Amino acid sequence: MLLLAWMQAAAAAPALPALSRPALMVKAPERVALLGAARAGKRLVVVGERGVIAYSDDQGKQWKQAQVPTSVGLTAVQFVDERTGWAVGHGGVVLHSRDAGQSWSVQLDGVRAAQAVMAAAQATGQAEAMAEAERLVADGADKPFFDLHFSDARNGLVVGAYNLVLRTSDGGQTWTSLSQSVPNPRALHLYKIRVRGQEVLLAGEQGLVLHSSDAGATFRPLQLPYEGSYFTAALPGQRDLVVAGMRGNAFVSRDAGLTWQALAVKGGAPSSFQASHVDALGRTWLANQAGGLFRLDGDTLLPVGKNMPPVTDLLLLQGELALTLSMTGARVSPLNAAGAKP
Repeated sequence: MLLLAWMQAAAAAPALPALSRPALMVKAPERVALLGAARAGKRLVVVGERGVIAYSDDQGKQWKQAQVPTSVGLTAVQFVDERTGWAVGHGGVVLHSRDAGQSWSVQLDGVRAAQAVMAAAQATGQAEAMAEAERLVADGADKPFFDLHFSDARNGLVVGAYNLVLRTSDGGQTWTSLSQSVPNPRALHLYKIRVRGQEVLLAGEQGLVLHSSDAGATFRPLQLPYEGSYFTAALPGQRDLVVAGMRGNAFVSRDAGLTWQALAVKGGAPSSFQASHVDALGRTWLANQAGGLFRLDGDTLLPVGKNMPPVTDLLLLQGELALTLSMTGARVSPLNAAGAKP
């Protein structure tokens, strides 16, 4: 549970000085704590602690550090093409890159995010919503974003702690809060967002899973058998939903969330799932805090690799290679020996 504890502690950590301080250049950026990975065309881009962003053009053999104007921890990254991408993290930060991840600019921070929540609350005229927005504004830039999804170079969603949900339709120049329209009355953290066409799936703490079939205009809560936190999710098939999280609990729905089947996990003691990936062949992969990598086969998660550090994110690469991230950095290894040193 090291990653969860780190995320929750950082959710309330002061972020203003780090927001305005450029990331420190380090000797080996691929060896710091890393939390998110993405492809920018053939390039790999990873993000992590203290604003470190690194990129590789040779499938993870060598890494270079990007120029980043903030040193807050970064949690997730995504590119919509080989040059255009975004990253999110603590302090309510959203970063944007136009050059395949070599340099970044700040598009949003927690102060402006709180102001967007306030504007949306004022539009509703609801006293409770306005009171919550006032608290958010008073707290300053101390709330993290945990994940993001951009469907193209203009339209994106970011989600995070305490029910933060913001949308942009102009590539991140302006942001609108959707928090008031999300059925999350306890303002639980939202850890993961997955999108498939008009479908949006949100996975969060204390059993919260939300589904939208209209691109996030409205959400409905899904009822699952387990009420613990879900840290990752996947949308592998036309109607399939997968969520996974604490203590090795993982579930699949074949009917867009109406019914759920527990996934059997083969090999090893139950350990919290933190990362998932759907590869180019439509296969679903999950990784856990015990350093295990699993492939979904029907209703069973089959072990593929083990003995890795606790995995925070993963990507499947060409040549049956796996890029895995952890609090000790990035490694690339064959799927049939994912626990071996690269």
